[in-house]
Amino acid sequence: MKTFLSILICSIVLIACDFRKKNKSQGLSATELQMLNKPTTVQIIDSMYDFGKVNEGELVQYNFRFRNTGKNQLVISNVSASCGCTVPEKPEKPIQPGEIGFIKVTFNSERRPGEVNKAITITSNADPEFHELYLKGTVIGKTTEN
Repeated sequence: MKTFLSILICSIVLIACDFRKKNKSQGLSATELQMLNKPTTVQIIDSMYDFGKVNEGELVQYNFRFRNTGKNQLVISNVSASCGCTVPEKPEKPIQPGEIGFIKVTFNSERRPGEVNKAITITSNADPEFHELYLKGTVIGKTTEN
């Protein structure tokens, strides 16, 4: 019975820690968490960026633009990319109605020669949901000398 209680208590503690960690990692205040329940609308200004051709090893950076067209604050709770070589950064503060916001994306072309097509997914209180953003182009591989 003691073993069962110990396992139960440990499980509850781990679950509670994981919940706090998720909220903290998203960097949202209590007010911002409440705003997630108040939907707004968004107009995506830049949905795709074609960076053309770059040499392997170059960093590509771009700021995708969007406008909060609704009546409530736009809270972006998470942004993620389809690959670890692409790092998106979400806005730190909510985007007010009528304001333009940015999602900065950095793509590291090291060891990524060839065609590139990366998707960026945004989680927010937008309704309808944010469409995925896309980064594409070509990485010219390094030549090796023998």
